Amino acid sequence: MQQSFYAVIPAGGAGTRLWPLSRRSSPKFLHDLTGRGRTLLQDTWERLAGLTDHQLVVTGTAHAAAVVDQLPDLGRANLLTEPSPRDSMAAIGLAAAVLETRHPDQDVVIGSFAADHVITRTDAFATAVRTAVQVARADYVATIGIEPTGPATAFGYIHQGEELAGVPGAHQVLGFTEKPDGETAAAYLATGAYRWNAGMFVVRTRVLLAHLDHLQPALATGLRTIAAAWDTPDRAEVLDREWPALTRIAIDHAIAEPVAAAGGVAVVPADLGWDDVGDWRSLAQLLPVAPGQEPDGARVLGEQELALVTGSPGALVVTGTARRVVLLGLPGAVVVDTPDALLVTSTESAQQVKDVVAALADDPDGAHLL
Repeated sequence: MQQSFYAVIPAGGAGTRLWPLSRRSSPKFLHDLTGRGRTLLQDTWERLAGLTDHQLVVTGTAHAAAVVDQLPDLGRANLLTEPSPRDSMAAIGLAAAVLETRHPDQDVVIGSFAADHVITRTDAFATAVRTAVQVARADYVATIGIEPTGPATAFGYIHQGEELAGVPGAHQVLGFTEKPDGETAAAYLATGAYRWNAGMFVVRTRVLLAHLDHLQPALATGLRTIAAAWDTPDRAEVLDREWPALTRIAIDHAIAEPVAAAGGVAVVPADLGWDDVGDWRSLAQLLPVAPGQEPDGARVLGEQELALVTGSPGALVVTGTARRVVLLGLPGAVVVDTPDALLVTSTESAQQVKDVVAALADDPDGAHLL
């Protein structure tokens, strides 16, 4: 049986903590957040290009045109559009079911890699992916565990066990845990047996769908029904009928946690220079210091000449209009200038931006800004 490896790139979410740059109509994966002239989606595509036989992108219908525009080599057949968000299990499961339907005589392994993460150590990433594919061919659900750089409370954790026999660099997963408090995270790191969960999963399509058949049978049936109609004139009708009824659940809860409890998940630990760019503080730490700002360490994303930063160490300015932004004596400040909204906050308050977005959603005069 022919073997093949497909990368699946789920491109969804609104990135609310990066408002007002990231919005429902233009989420963070469509933006250049590193200053390198490529969006996060394009970076993800290029990072995977030499590792896979093909790549698929799963995104919402509202973002399909932008995805095609940014990825001219994608091809329409490899763009799977969701009518509405149903969480990661539906997105990844749809890709698996469509590939199984299209290639019934192939041994297909899929790997899920989010469109909006940053990875700087691409060689280490390539090694980890190849190892994960090897693990998946042994019928495990493989995941890539990120080497922690500190007791982070914004990520879930993977409890790593003994090394797998016959697969150097892969370990049994003893369990997954949700985002811990600071004390618990520090205790995890002290053991040396925990890795951050970045949501990267590599698995045979038939193994993934068999787990779904057992653990989420209604979801599995719905996805198979949709996949059977995907490349036919009945796609729209079947999607309209089946998609809203699909169980809304993350792959971690649907598959990873229960399968790990049964011994069926393995982790490939790796130091990837990984970041999920979760808020403005995270982004400020990723960007290089702006020219002329070496003493203060201020960062500028966008047109550098539009920002004048003085006496504001650790500050971040995002220029998005022709307006000049001047920052004086405000350490750790964050200023994000867009044509219709201006955010002024601090790196310490970065996580609270999501609360501002929630408030705007409840305000008839502010909802258009989302």
